[in-house]
Amino acid sequence: MRRSFSPLFAAALAAISLAFAGTASAASRIKDIVEFEGVRENVLIGQGLVVGLNGTGDNLRNSPMTKQALEASFERMGINIRDANLNSKNAAAVIVTAKLPPFAAPGSAVDVTVSAVGDAKSLMGGTLLVTSLAGADGKVYAVAQGTVQTGSVSAQGASGSSVTKGVPTSGRIAGGAIVEEETGFQLASMGQMRLTLRNPDFTTSRQVADAINARFFGAAVSENPTIVSIRPPAGRDLISFVSMIENLPVQTDAPARVIIDEVSGVIVVGENVRVSTVAIAQGNLTISVQETPGVSQPAPFSQGQTAVVPQSNVSFEEEKGRQLITLQEGASLTSLVNGLNALGVTPRDMISILQAIKAAGAMQADIQVM
Repeated sequence: MRRSFSPLFAAALAAISLAFAGTASAASRIKDIVEFEGVRENVLIGQGLVVGLNGTGDNLRNSPMTKQALEASFERMGINIRDANLNSKNAAAVIVTAKLPPFAAPGSAVDVTVSAVGDAKSLMGGTLLVTSLAGADGKVYAVAQGTVQTGSVSAQGASGSSVTKGVPTSGRIAGGAIVEEETGFQLASMGQMRLTLRNPDFTTSRQVADAINARFFGAAVSENPTIVSIRPPAGRDLISFVSMIENLPVQTDAPARVIIDEVSGVIVVGENVRVSTVAIAQGNLTISVQETPGVSQPAPFSQGQTAVVPQSNVSFEEEKGRQLITLQEGASLTSLVNGLNALGVTPRDMISILQAIKAAGAMQADIQVM
């Protein structure tokens, strides 16, 4: 007898199986492993002028951009100083950067970063004048102004010795920019959205689509290891649909990989790394060469000459107490780490051992050296 099941019944079964799977091992929320299309920050940049510095600003003779910025600033206030012999060090030309949050409304405040571009020694105590911040399209989205906080300490003695803690030529202004224009991105009017996996993987992409389809049948399609396309069911808008799926649990997967940073000696071994049957031994061999010069004295009345004769003593010492350990077929990450720790190896030696295991073809993982 053949029985047919409705799509709703199939979706219910999938949801039950997904719930039991989530209790078996830890799962991640969809919102923690993907980026939502269009929901992102936008970088802003502008060129500004910091004034009020205590003689630590740009030398106007060496920084024409600072001089031009001062002249333009005073001209906007109706003062002409183009023919004046300016020799002040109380101003500095700066680059102002900020990140515009997604869906930021006009009137909201964002933090800005101020960085000197001339020969200024410090921006401590300076005030940033009104600076327009534009996006990549050249359109102004925010205006910044305020007192620069560098968070640095600097002191100098009469003899010329000085001490500096932090970076005095770069600072921040908390809430220093006011948003003047929205980006114009209309999420509510979109009929579909693409989710971008932060760590692309075929299995994870399919499992994200399966988790969404288990709740809303046919609402998600896995396009490739990076993109999962979603479309809200009939009668639901995209915003409410995204709010309902972003907390769904998903079992993530990742390829077997070992990351090695030879500069700092850091090793990160993935959970799925497996090692075939292999024996590992590690020890230190110290070779000492000692030179003891000797003197050769000729016999009396032999017409010989006194000469220095080199004498070498070569010895070696091998570290004892190191055993040969064996990892069985399919050894896991825990077995590998415990075995290497049993040898008492240092991180530097562990890097060489892992590379040797990979060269021997006994490690089923990809090694990436940074």
